[in-house]
Amino acid sequence: MSLAELLAKSRAALSDRLAAVFSRGHTDESVMAEAEQVLIESDLGWEIAEKVVEGLRRRPPQDGRWREEVISILSESLPLPAPAAEGGEKPRVTLFVGVNGSGKTTTIARIAWRLSARGRKVLLSCADTFRAAASEQLELWGERLGIDVYAGRDGADPGSVAYDSICRAKAAGCDEVLIDTAGRLPNQQGLLSELAKVYRVCGKAMEGAPHSVLLVLDGSVGQNALSQGEQFSSALPVTGLVLTKLDGTARGGAVLAAASRLQLPIEYIGIGEHEEDLVPFDSEAFLQALLGSRETG
Repeated sequence: MSLAELLAKSRAALSDRLAAVFSRGHTDESVMAEAEQVLIESDLGWEIAEKVVEGLRRRPPQDGRWREEVISILSESLPLPAPAAEGGEKPRVTLFVGVNGSGKTTTIARIAWRLSARGRKVLLSCADTFRAAASEQLELWGERLGIDVYAGRDGADPGSVAYDSICRAKAAGCDEVLIDTAGRLPNQQGLLSELAKVYRVCGKAMEGAPHSVLLVLDGSVGQNALSQGEQFSSALPVTGLVLTKLDGTARGGAVLAAASRLQLPIEYIGIGEHEEDLVPFDSEAFLQALLGSRETG
């Protein structure tokens, strides 16, 4: 599925409505107020809405080029992913967190597929020891992709599973360890504390681990994405976001609000159902699909 198809509903909620506002051919305060309201209602949030409107006041769009100006302003508000570190001690450890139903386990499998296709030796680790069939789900992905999986017994301490998986990966000469954790609601403080413990234990197994912490967000949850990001970031140092389930939602703008507020880069987005349909986030392509063009309306 193309990004334009994926974001069709989000584009209708944002671009089509902005086009109607700016079609009047002037940018007085009444137009700006309406534009700001559209931006807020499209789940971009008031902070980005204010930033866009202030930018348009400074640089009033000429010749109907409001899309180009909005894309430029939004692009400036998004943090960029840090360059991938080269070399260093192996393996590179990535911890995945998120709520139940966000698509976390599937995301891990898809990233494992991408890494394996680049010749990286990957170990999948299931530190979700409480959800029924969690390890079985990851093991099925491992069999399908030809990637090893380490899973602790049901009810085992998640921190010990993470520790053991890193030690096994070091002994096996793995390049990457991707650690799945139990999905949890961000208001479950006890479970968030457990996540923080898993994070600390990774560092005991290997200095500097985990090297990244990715928060998986369901793209259909709207402004809840921001509250989830804030809660998880308060428990452990999240380094990036992964956006799933964009198809069929009009709330694709919400993750931009979360990324901007939290100053966390969007690392990947899901664009379909197959392994290859999790792709690195391209801000220019995403914003072009979200705002459309004069030709697409």
